Amino acid sequence: MNQQYSALRQNIHMLGDFLGETIKETQGNEILELIESIRILSKKSRAGDIQAREQLLNKLANISTENVLPVARAFSQFLNLTNIAEQYQTISRHDYDETLGNRSLGALFARLKAQNTPVETVIQTINKLLIELVLTAHPTEVTRRSLVHKHVEINKCLEKLEHDDLTPPETYRIQRRLMQLIALAWHTNEIRVARPTPIDEAKWGMAIIENSLWKAVPDFCREINFQLEKHFGVQYNVELAPVRLSSWMGGDRDGNPFVTAEVTRKVLWMNRWKAAELFLKDISDLAEELSITQCTPEYRAKYGDHVEPYRTVVKGLRSKLQKTLAYFGELLEGKQITIEPSEIISNDNELWEPLFDSYKSLHACGMRIIANGGLLDCLRRIRCFGLSLSRLDIRQESTRHEMAIAEITRYIGLGDYSHWTEDDKQAFLVRELSSRRPLIPTNWTPSAETQEILDTCKVIAEQPEGVISAYVISMAREASDVLAVHLLLKEAGCKYTIPVAPLFETLDDLDHSEKVMTDLFNIGWYRGVINNYQMVMIGYSDSAKDAGMLAASWAQYRSQEALVNLAEKYNIELVLFHGRGGTVGRGGAPAHAALLSQPPRSLKSGLRVTEQGEMIRFKLGLPAVAVDTFNLYASAILEANLLPPPEPKQSWRDVMGKGAEISCEIYRGVVRGEPDFVPYFRAATPEQELAKLPLGSRPAKRNPNGGVESLRAIPWIFAWMQNRLMLPAWLGAGAALRQLIEQGNEATLKEMSKEWPFFSTRIGMLEMVFSKADLNLAEYYDQRLVALELHRLGKALRKQLSEDINTILALSHDGQLMGDLPWIADSIALRNVYTDPLNLLQVELLARLRAQGENPDPQLEQALMITIAGIAAGMRNTG
Repeated sequence: MNQQYSALRQNIHMLGDFLGETIKETQGNEILELIESIRILSKKSRAGDIQAREQLLNKLANISTENVLPVARAFSQFLNLTNIAEQYQTISRHDYDETLGNRSLGALFARLKAQNTPVETVIQTINKLLIELVLTAHPTEVTRRSLVHKHVEINKCLEKLEHDDLTPPETYRIQRRLMQLIALAWHTNEIRVARPTPIDEAKWGMAIIENSLWKAVPDFCREINFQLEKHFGVQYNVELAPVRLSSWMGGDRDGNPFVTAEVTRKVLWMNRWKAAELFLKDISDLAEELSITQCTPEYRAKYGDHVEPYRTVVKGLRSKLQKTLAYFGELLEGKQITIEPSEIISNDNELWEPLFDSYKSLHACGMRIIANGGLLDCLRRIRCFGLSLSRLDIRQESTRHEMAIAEITRYIGLGDYSHWTEDDKQAFLVRELSSRRPLIPTNWTPSAETQEILDTCKVIAEQPEGVISAYVISMAREASDVLAVHLLLKEAGCKYTIPVAPLFETLDDLDHSEKVMTDLFNIGWYRGVINNYQMVMIGYSDSAKDAGMLAASWAQYRSQEALVNLAEKYNIELVLFHGRGGTVGRGGAPAHAALLSQPPRSLKSGLRVTEQGEMIRFKLGLPAVAVDTFNLYASAILEANLLPPPEPKQSWRDVMGKGAEISCEIYRGVVRGEPDFVPYFRAATPEQELAKLPLGSRPAKRNPNGGVESLRAIPWIFAWMQNRLMLPAWLGAGAALRQLIEQGNEATLKEMSKEWPFFSTRIGMLEMVFSKADLNLAEYYDQRLVALELHRLGKALRKQLSEDINTILALSHDGQLMGDLPWIADSIALRNVYTDPLNLLQVELLARLRAQGENPDPQLEQALMITIAGIAAGMRNTG
């Protein structure tokens, strides 16, 4: 690991030097010297030099307006380059065996073999393996697409430089290209000029698939096959897809007025167009490759007698794909359609069947090595991506459906549905769902809001089965919320059942989830249509915002446990859909540990999880990184199913329940009970300024005039991360643990830390947060930005944070934060030298801009946005 860290340091040093040369060339030596002096003072300040800290504060407090932008950009760019170097290090050829360690598939298979786990059991479990990643465009991806591309190219250069047989001219050429890319990044505006539209976000998602996942998925399947052959002597079944892709980009309309039925339709067409383009390239390559004359008699009988049978079949597919591409191109451009729908490939099987027949024929004729080349990769892609590229989830808030149905019932004279009891709603919905006549009158003109809901359902009904993966209902509270969506889809003419997934996201809703699902499973009509399959989404961000991290995570655990037991009782296949974010406050944790901390049997049907914003880029942005991510997910899912975690002891449950109650009370006491909390929050963080940062297409607030409760979970967490207090990720948790220790539970808590993955992961997440928090910086925000009468609040919160750190240190191993993960601790320490000046500069910019009032200086605003983006890069997660 020391060698690995040394290689990383060398890369960071080299990239930093190249950035310095770019700054010197474009800004002049004086600016470079200023930046370097700030860096040296920051390093000394971090090492405890009080005089250096005073000099640093003084230098940044008096920085001129013209110098503020290049300084902010320099530190922000350096943190981006550090991220690139770190991301590359995880896939470095020198550290091939180091990166995943005992968390990899290979290590798990070796353990299973050593324990004499029956091969059939392993095969059965791996045949059911499903990692469904749902790409979401939450407004946290602060890096523009044009910069992401340059970062990928920098990675490629680092890879080339690792070869130890380069000639001096080759090394020079690669380093020169690196300098060009860093200069290009420097001369590119980091901050978008305008907010992305939902269409832009969908294009960003498609670019991740095209540039990384298209290669990563078949590579991952080969990795599974390699490990299965090596340890158990068996092949991975060609017909299986261990990874499936879905997306919320263009389908998530919850609180986003810009996602309309028309946008959804267009995104679905774009996906089909891009899939046709990508498959066309694969098929064209196969047409060049498969010039073989020998095939089985069955193949010849089915596809005709040709000299080059495979090439003939593949060329036929190529022609149809060219027409498919042209057809969706005409739709997207609004041109007159010149291609008949019968001439295009309209379902996956039309592509799969001839290629799979070719695969089997090649195998039968002794050409396995050829069959397992590009043809096998193409088959894997059909199974994973299909002709829709990625399936689309639709998400809408429950009250929007209720309002639509209430408008219908009022119009047809049945009264106001929204005022009925839950029992009356359920009775009405089941009656209408069982009826053959339509409910909605044909000559009726509904309100614009209801029309939009009905139009969305029509777009869903137009799609072939399988294109829409789920309809997610946010803020689902009752069984009627689920039935209402089924009724609206039926009225739109949907001929098949789409999984309708309630999203339980507040503390009360999580506690109520078992009752809601029991009500649904007891309805005969419902059991008849769901075909013993149910998806339920667990919300992490809103539950944490509602109750604090500890209470929310215990409610999520208990809800999942209850739902797993309920589904087993009714013999229903339950898929739990995890709405995790990148940060601890939104349920983020190292993937492997997080999955192994789930309740037993909760991953039986695989994993469905959101991947959002910048985490998509960090975990999936390069093919080799994506393969490692899939590897970690797969090994954790298989381990959870083959070597399940222990059922928690009753004593652990009792302590956890008590801790969750105390924690929730403390958290809500501050966030809801403290009358000055909202003004303090708005002053001490850049929350209000965040709204100006053109990140995602969705507004930062559900209600522009509301308080904290109306703020989306992402900006809520983003704001606290900026001032380094990290409040949502720890408030209530440490204080609750301290009370539990004082009540005599220390031995039980230590036992839980050692033996219960759920609890030890929570402690690990707190350690990570505390490593990134900074009391001095948080205090500086208060001193410069917060009214004197509110200082008491910041002081109390910092005191609490300090006490909480000591509590966690007493509970965990060796009295040092991240003691068992020195790699992460070193990474945070390295970044702090560059993040600290950005934080101090951000305080200065906030003070100046707030003093300017209504007419802020655009240059200062631009610099502020860069500090926000830079700190996000330094923290490695935003929201």
